Amino acid sequence: MAIARTGMSPKTWASRTWWAVSSACLVAVVGILFSIFAFVLARGLPAFKWSLFTTVTTGTAGGLLNAIVGTFSLVAIGLVFVTFVGLGTAIWTVEFAPPWAKRLIRFMVDVLAGVPSIVVGYFLYVALVEEAGWGFSLLAGALALAIFMLPYVVRAADVALSNVPRTLREGAVALGARPAMVVFSIDFPWALPGILTGLLVAVGIGLGETAPLIYTAGWSNYMPTLAPTHSPVGYLTYVIWTYISQPFSESHRLAYAAAALLMIFIFATNLLARSFVEYKTNRSR
Repeated sequence: MAIARTGMSPKTWASRTWWAVSSACLVAVVGILFSIFAFVLARGLPAFKWSLFTTVTTGTAGGLLNAIVGTFSLVAIGLVFVTFVGLGTAIWTVEFAPPWAKRLIRFMVDVLAGVPSIVVGYFLYVALVEEAGWGFSLLAGALALAIFMLPYVVRAADVALSNVPRTLREGAVALGARPAMVVFSIDFPWALPGILTGLLVAVGIGLGETAPLIYTAGWSNYMPTLAPTHSPVGYLTYVIWTYISQPFSESHRLAYAAAALLMIFIFATNLLARSFVEYKTNRSR
């Protein structure tokens, strides 16, 4: 009766109800994200000063130079590993794997994406730090991050390469192109936006990892060295995890500053990924 008095049909009533629910969910998500950003930046930005970026940590005080350089070193080396392995896996899956192998690889990649970080960290601690004798090191930490970035790179490259029009591949083959030429001359240019988006998202994932690095990279108040093993390295997530629990205002300042830096870095990588995709999409139209 109420529906009849308003003059709206049941379909219109249901449509407006779901629109209101969807809008409320959107406001809730944006509100949560804004609250996190506001909370972290309000406490982290006041701690930004020149010495924060030019000095290393000393105990629970000092600056974050060693942690900033260590974080980017870990992510950069991990990204090198994951780029070759991830792209190679995606190319073989899309271009050469039989159907049963494609299903198996995609299933295993999804399983790897769901493995808890603490489990992978402890496994690498036993395998690399203890058994292989690497000790806490930059290389062990980079490999830990590579494992977490790998599923995102493989899936993004898989989807991007799968969306390359089949007619382009067939035309290249008809003109005498070899498989390698088809991949690098046809597939890669077409799939590049999706591949780079996956790489940048993986960088954001790597920037925020903590548990696997505690077991593999350890911690150091000094600048990272070029030694691949037995060279502990500092990183920003360790500062957040450890220093916020210290009963000193200076350690809290460093923790909030490190959290703000990570939020800015992750936001920048995601913004860069979206901007690049929009740019390539507009150019292809």
